[in-house]
Amino acid sequence: MSMPLEGLRILSVSQFGAGPFGTMALADMGAEIIKIEDRSVGGDVARGQGPAHRTVDSLYFQCFNRNKRSLSLNLSVPPGKAIFHRLVQVSHGVFNNLRGDVPAKLGLTYSALKQFNPAIVCCSLSAYGTTGPQAAMPGYDPLLQASEGYMSVTGTPDEPPAKCGVSVIDFAGGFAGVLGTMAGIYRAQRTGIGCDVDVSLRDTAVSMLNYLAVWYLNLGLPPEKTVDSAHATLVPSQTFRTRDGYIAIFCGKEKFWKNLCEIMDRTDLSCDPRFSSFDQRLQHKQILISILQREFAAKPTAEWMSLLVGKVPCAPVRTIAETLDDPTLKENGMIVEFDHPLFGKMREVGCPIKFPGETMENRPCPPLGHDTEDILTNYLGMRADEVQTLREQGVV
Repeated sequence: MSMPLEGLRILSVSQFGAGPFGTMALADMGAEIIKIEDRSVGGDVARGQGPAHRTVDSLYFQCFNRNKRSLSLNLSVPPGKAIFHRLVQVSHGVFNNLRGDVPAKLGLTYSALKQFNPAIVCCSLSAYGTTGPQAAMPGYDPLLQASEGYMSVTGTPDEPPAKCGVSVIDFAGGFAGVLGTMAGIYRAQRTGIGCDVDVSLRDTAVSMLNYLAVWYLNLGLPPEKTVDSAHATLVPSQTFRTRDGYIAIFCGKEKFWKNLCEIMDRTDLSCDPRFSSFDQRLQHKQILISILQREFAAKPTAEWMSLLVGKVPCAPVRTIAETLDDPTLKENGMIVEFDHPLFGKMREVGCPIKFPGETMENRPCPPLGHDTEDILTNYLGMRADEVQTLREQGVV
């Protein structure tokens, strides 16, 4: 069977993490993502970032651009814009993750492109949106984690503000951007009319504050850091030190709390009025947690896991190395392998969206401009000598 998004074509003017991460998910599901890069500035800046830099392309670039195609095109010159407009005519969407005020200047908006394709969907994923006083401000994941409250609730109360170890806002913003793009394309296929899609990292970050925001907005309850990564209200739901490491427990239902007490041979705790409900356990949290800490410290993590799995939601606290070495990841298709011309045998994390019975193709990231001639000749009908002239002019 063909992949679900086969036949979908997106022109992508994006670099670094958020935009490329989101569009890679579309590419994994079969969409043709044409990554437009300006050779005069070396293409996507991520090509030269991070460890294992191999002259032109880095591992950092590889992890965001699997299964895409690369078109070298200078959008700042009239011939380059003309080529772009012709490509818009045969595409479904235009995706960018530029600073909020730049898409309009480059003509990447629906108002600028609808004359070439009334059904085109133009998504802008920026830090602060395409309108308002912050539109011209650049923004990055760590900055958004600082300004939108994430650092204030990460870590323990006696530590300075800390960011999450993973670029959660970038990645969530990438998913939000492509979700908005697909929603716009779905409507355009029914109506023949495209649109602009405006997604910002800030709005994405604020949306993920979710219940913490609702508690503050309606109860005036400010979220705070918690000890041992504890849940704000559910007790016990946190990490505990074991004899040889740590284990995370999540008693999100009363039955899990009762099961935990039985497994610990501490049914006296579940019968204690102080610990008989979520409200009571929260009220007497310090007393209860000190008791449970002593219990968990008596056995190693593996033994606790063998006792709790299937009865109490739990997980060992592992390193990223331990996570990636877990053989079940490969069994579930989350560690993919393919040959790369620079790095040899490449291993990457796979797409989290699966279609049972269908096998996703995994191709290495394209060198800068790798698909330029093929796209211009096959999609726009240009001759080889015309493409060569454009190369000499610095347009492609």
